[in-house]
Amino acid sequence: MASFNRVILVGNLTRDPDLRYTPSGMPVCELGLAVNDRRKTPDGEWIEEATFIDVTFWAKQAEVCSQYLSKGSPVLVEGRLKMDQWEQDGAKRSKLRVVGERMQMLGTRSAGNGGQPPRSTRNESEAYGSYDSSYSQMPPQRSTPQGDPGPGTMDDIPF
Repeated sequence: MASFNRVILVGNLTRDPDLRYTPSGMPVCELGLAVNDRRKTPDGEWIEEATFIDVTFWAKQAEVCSQYLSKGSPVLVEGRLKMDQWEQDGAKRSKLRVVGERMQMLGTRSAGNGGQPPRSTRNESEAYGSYDSSYSQMPPQRSTPQGDPGPGTMDDIPF
């Protein structure tokens, strides 16, 4: 039987990214992500619930996360679920986490990084665009003819 392991989350960082390096020099960045869910109770009352998720990014993407994200930053994360298992004090422990494969920073320039400017002098499209570890560079932008706003305009939003 085939299997499918894919996660897409939108939330805010609960803490600053933690960038470390493996003994071989591979960058790894740990993020805490809060994802809010709003639902209606049987009494008709709306309640908000937060789910807290640990996310791990590797390689160049780990460095990008560390450089441009901070506590409170809104971000879209795409990846896969992974079960970590270990033994601690004679007890078996486990934790479900997301291995991030793609991330996109959300929000405006002033709000996207907790109101702070980027921590680097890289160009703006890199700082506020998306980064996908399968690309060696940002994908080219599609140009549209004069007068054609193209997909993704404010008029296309259904609400």
